[in-house]
Amino acid sequence: MNRSFAVLNELLVDLFNDILIIEQNALAEGKFNDLSITEIHTIEEIGMYGSRTMSEIAMDLGITVGTLTIAMNNLVKKGYVNRQRSDRDRRVVEISLTRKGKLAFRVHEKFHTDMIKNTIDGLTEEEGVVLNSALEKLNKFFKSNYNIKRTGKKE
Repeated sequence: MNRSFAVLNELLVDLFNDILIIEQNALAEGKFNDLSITEIHTIEEIGMYGSRTMSEIAMDLGITVGTLTIAMNNLVKKGYVNRQRSDRDRRVVEISLTRKGKLAFRVHEKFHTDMIKNTIDGLTEEEGVVLNSALEKLNKFFKSNYNIKRTGKKE
């Protein structure tokens, strides 16, 4: 059991760090090298279709609206995001992706799709079920013990 514990700990730490490095490298070497990991995840949170309010996005990212405003200023300047006041309530700011933002979203989504496809490639159905079950238990543990919301951000 001690050996399994050490191996699992090393695997989880390595996987977490490797995924972050791979994402950073993919951004740095790709068409969207002007985006940071934080910015691409903000784009991901905005979503492809329609618009979302600053408050909704900030809540899902687990940050303040003030912090998000700084990020949005940069994304607007870079041409990834549109920002406009709501017609119903001028105090509300609505955010949507530009064409360039939607392309960045799709490229990042493809990165995740490819990562998952390669992870499960070659697994038997039973191994896939076991992997999903183990990851669901781990996910549930983190959320219940570290006050993590659905989006994966700390409240």
